[in-house]
Amino acid sequence: MVLSDNLSEALKTLKLSSADSVEGCLDCLLKALAQNNVETSGKIQEMGVLAMMPALLSAQNSCTPKAANIIAEVAKNEFMRSPCVEAGLIPPLVQLLNCKDQEILLQTGRALGNICYDSHSLQAQLIIMGVIPTLVRLLGVHSQNTALTEMCLIAFGNLAELESSKEQFASTNIAEELVRLFRKQVEHEKKEMIFEVLAPLAENDVIKLQLVDAGLVECLLEVVAQTVDSDRDEDVAQLKTSSDLMVLLLLGDESMQKLFEGGKGSVFQRVLSWVPSNNHQLQLAGALAIANFARNDENCIHMVDTGIVQKLLELLDRHVEEGNVTVQHAALSALRNLAIPVVNKSKMLLAGVSDIVLKFLKSEMPPVQFKLLGTLRMLIDTQADAAEQLGTNTKLVERLVEWCEAKDHAGVMGESNRLLSALIRHSKSKNVVRTVIQGGGVKHLVTMATSEHMIMQNEALVALGLIAALDLECAEKDFVGADLVQVLHRLLTEEHSAPEIKYNSMILICSVMGSEPLHKEVQSLAFIDVVSSLRSHENKTVAHQASLTEQRLTAQS
Repeated sequence: MVLSDNLSEALKTLKLSSADSVEGCLDCLLKALAQNNVETSGKIQEMGVLAMMPALLSAQNSCTPKAANIIAEVAKNEFMRSPCVEAGLIPPLVQLLNCKDQEILLQTGRALGNICYDSHSLQAQLIIMGVIPTLVRLLGVHSQNTALTEMCLIAFGNLAELESSKEQFASTNIAEELVRLFRKQVEHEKKEMIFEVLAPLAENDVIKLQLVDAGLVECLLEVVAQTVDSDRDEDVAQLKTSSDLMVLLLLGDESMQKLFEGGKGSVFQRVLSWVPSNNHQLQLAGALAIANFARNDENCIHMVDTGIVQKLLELLDRHVEEGNVTVQHAALSALRNLAIPVVNKSKMLLAGVSDIVLKFLKSEMPPVQFKLLGTLRMLIDTQADAAEQLGTNTKLVERLVEWCEAKDHAGVMGESNRLLSALIRHSKSKNVVRTVIQGGGVKHLVTMATSEHMIMQNEALVALGLIAALDLECAEKDFVGADLVQVLHRLLTEEHSAPEIKYNSMILICSVMGSEPLHKEVQSLAFIDVVSSLRSHENKTVAHQASLTEQRLTAQS
């Protein structure tokens, strides 16, 4: 009761008093806030005290840190944040960040942090007002002050989540300051605070390179070395954060190439050593790092020539039975990227990549299925023998047909269709065609021809053309059942069909004319009229094929 009376008295006095007695009133308010923040904050708002704060903040005397502290305390309450903004407290608080008094700086930072807590619009306003360069400078000047350093880190963590902050951060020496601060830290909690700032900042490619130049990678490798053999929860967490951040830095093209150093970089070599480790987190980070290094042909060729494929295959082999799904996914991602350059395909096939990858056919995890399919598709591109070998693998074809119906997983469904088509297109083999027909794959390729993606439509049409050319008799029933002729009619009559789609559709029409039931369908749908209209098509190849197709249809009518 006494405190409540004192509070009321202090609030009245504050509104009337001279500068001499203000400090005592502020002390009383802080004491009341410490005892009952919510109630006291409400009274401060009722009495109109917030409107007096800009003047107290601007005075820059012994009252200033106490005024800022009061604002910080009241702004802990969500209902007080809008009144603080309406009272015009943000501009004078931002101005105070330029003063030298460390207590004022600390309380000012707290006040701004609490007012803008969880409000992207207010945080964006702070960015526009230029607080980022100011806070980065404060971090450098007052790095010995633990409380101020923590305040800056909390502010950076909040602001770094906003995309609009990245450009401003990139124009400061934030990377150097954070790395310097990180090197000094011993305590797990302090390192975690810095990690929480580094992670969102490292999403920006310019800042990635700045962090690499500032020596962050060496710090991360040191943390990994210190924590890899520990079972302590905080060490396990640090190992994960460090290795994840390392992988994130490699997502930038410039930062990745700088660390690759032509395949001779010490960082690249250290990361490679993670792959055969017994630690799942390091295996994962190592495989993801290889996938990130494998983003251009030159790097991929170098890595395949230096035996990295074998390391990845050994890693995958360790994860076949009850394996770690994230490690499987990462290792398959790396193999898929490495298989992109044409010169790597035959080398990787000789190394037994397809054999190891096929061991994961039984996986029920869509991310693993997706990467497995992509890896096989990359491997057989232009490799006829491998395409024939895989295309006559009944278990593989059956699994592909099953996954072509995985409607809950569009990525897996799309990749299954594309691999089915690729097996036919790259092998050009009657044995593969027959395996696909017998496995029930034809209807899926017909459906694929209606895909919204032109590349998939085209791949399907070419594969269907090869099926018709190599084994029309065997495929006839499936073509009829899948309404192939109606699909082709639609592709030819749709205005938005690409020239390649129209061209390959006409090739396919000519290929199915040897089948009596399909021939009848072509006649019943008046294909001659459709094809005749395409003779004037703006694309000369389409127009020429239309003439040839019309002649063929006329001759067989």
